[in-house]
Amino acid sequence: MTKSPPLKLPPRPVIGRRPALDPATAWVHREDGGAAPAKSQVFTARLTIDVTPALRGRIKVTAFQRGMTAADMLRELLEREYPESQP
Repeated sequence: MTKSPPLKLPPRPVIGRRPALDPATAWVHREDGGAAPAKSQVFTARLTIDVTPALRGRIKVTAFQRGMTAADMLRELLEREYPESQP
C-alpha cells in the first residue's frame, strides 16, 4: 500500500486590514470631526515611537480619564508643542 500525498490546504484568509509595507511611514486616512465632515478629511503620517511599558500605561490611563483616545491626546500635545505657525 502506498502513502497518499499530503493534502495541500489553501492558505487561511486574512482577517482585518494588513499594515502598509512600511508601517512607520504609512499614510493614515482619518476624518476630523468638524462642521463639514465631507471637507474635513485629513491624511496623516503614522509616527512610531518607543516608550517604556510604564509610560505607555500612564498615557493610556490619562487618555481614558480625559475621555479620549491616546492617539488624540498625543496629537493635541504635539500640536501645542509644534504649532503650524512655526517654521
